[in-house]
Amino acid sequence: MPMPLQHGLKFDQARDSIARQDFVIGLRRYVLNDLAAAMRRRYDDQVLPAFERRNGRPFADQDEIHAAMVGNTTFQFYSAARYNAQEMSWRSVIPEVASHLGEIEAKAGALAEAPRGSLELDPSLELPENVTELDVHLMPGGYESKHELLAGSVYDNGLTVFSAGMFGPHIDDIGQSFAHYVLERFPDFKPKAIVDCGCTVGHNSVPWAQAYPEAEVHGIDVASASVRYAHARAESMDVAVHFHQMDATEMTFADESMDLIVSAQFLHELSIKDTRKYLAECHRVLRPGGMVITMELAPARYMAAYDCFYLDWDSYYNREPFYRAFRNADAAELGAGAGFAKDKYFEFVVPQYTRTDPAEFARQVGVPLSLEGYSGQIRDTISYFGFGLIK
Repeated sequence: MPMPLQHGLKFDQARDSIARQDFVIGLRRYVLNDLAAAMRRRYDDQVLPAFERRNGRPFADQDEIHAAMVGNTTFQFYSAARYNAQEMSWRSVIPEVASHLGEIEAKAGALAEAPRGSLELDPSLELPENVTELDVHLMPGGYESKHELLAGSVYDNGLTVFSAGMFGPHIDDIGQSFAHYVLERFPDFKPKAIVDCGCTVGHNSVPWAQAYPEAEVHGIDVASASVRYAHARAESMDVAVHFHQMDATEMTFADESMDLIVSAQFLHELSIKDTRKYLAECHRVLRPGGMVITMELAPARYMAAYDCFYLDWDSYYNREPFYRAFRNADAAELGAGAGFAKDKYFEFVVPQYTRTDPAEFARQVGVPLSLEGYSGQIRDTISYFGFGLIK
């Protein structure tokens, strides 16, 4: 069963819609677990031995594997099923969202009458092509829409299907996990100003405000439709977050005005050129001693060539063209180019906070980096990779 949202912008869905979403969740589990395992067996039993016979060596990297697998029927079937399941994650919720837009608008309007946080839009902001020209994640229309709340609600509800409930009823487990990681690892760090970059619907902005109630928390995104929804969503949860339509590569915050800059699965949506610009902006905006905390994909250098090939699927077929390039990059080098000292760079893996006993979570924060079990599969519990930069 899909896990329904538990905030004030939720709505009651028809049983046939819930059944469709339940089917999509089951299909995605089958594709990412069973079909993925079958594809790996075909690689081990046929594709790899055939390549070694022809070339006298194993595959050098994920690109060679991809070139060899493209013509393989198992990979083709896997890709077709996964592509369709991805589209279905969004299409299973779009009719319900569309039919409840009036209700969502009314709730958002009522919440705006006495806000705890704020919303700032910039109609003059020129949206980047990776937002306007791509249906990222195969979501129709991407993060922006002509209707003020449509894209945000589709993303919010669709992500509950896509994640198969892994991120909890507020789809905020990533934010909760990283906020509590910082609380545990840096107990003396008391940020007064926090900004979540590429915040979409604010699902990972709210946990930072909850973890640091004395801090002023901001969420920024270039898509007005996303931050409009994010603002109403946070207000419905009685959490004060200040949302801005803003480009993270050209922030309008003053120099040295932030203590903590966070993001979740944001940098792999940027070109390497824009990632450099973003990190330079982080360095400018951070106060001395401030931190950048980033949840991202595990770097290619830590993973076997096949696992890199498997994760690169999104770059080729899920309309995330920068995904592969970011995983192949060196975040420490990118940070150094932006002004962060290399010895102030750190990496970590954090368990799911909402699915881990607090004492065990605290213990794992102190465990050395390990990517054992890190995969693209749907499991009962998963771990997240992250890195940090200290100014």
